[in-house]
Amino acid sequence: MSGDIDYGNLMHDAMRGLIRKVLLDVADRGLPGNHHFFITFDTAHPDAELADWLSDRYPGEMTVVMQHWYDGLDVTEDGFSITLNFGDAPEPLYIPYDAIRTFVDPSVEFGLRFEQQESDEPDSPELLLPALDTAEAKPETSEEKSKDAEIVSLDSFRK
Repeated sequence: MSGDIDYGNLMHDAMRGLIRKVLLDVADRGLPGNHHFFITFDTAHPDAELADWLSDRYPGEMTVVMQHWYDGLDVTEDGFSITLNFGDAPEPLYIPYDAIRTFVDPSVEFGLRFEQQESDEPDSPELLLPALDTAEAKPETSEEKSKDAEIVSLDSFRK
């Protein structure tokens, strides 16, 4: 046996496995309680699939909100498919786990961030607890709850 234990890759796999397990549960049972997700992903990832107008508008990364309306959630070993509503236009997406940069559930102040590295080394996951400044997290009004999926900036949630 030679070499070192690759803790970075082991954490990488474990955190993406956690996201997969959460999404599998949501696919089976729906989103429980006030849970919802902000998922930021690399739109240029070779295996990501999204409408041309979305990739043109968000050429580097995009954050989607999985909350009130989504359809066709299909979770696989390598990623997940989902249809979200952008304005009044339902659009199917395929997001590979390797394309995910952040996964945040603000209802319980949980988040994961996969740091991007300049080298050929894989991303290093970072656990974000708490992921939110609770002073900025506000309960939704009924008008806000009726909104469709939206793209948001996670800058306000970062440390």
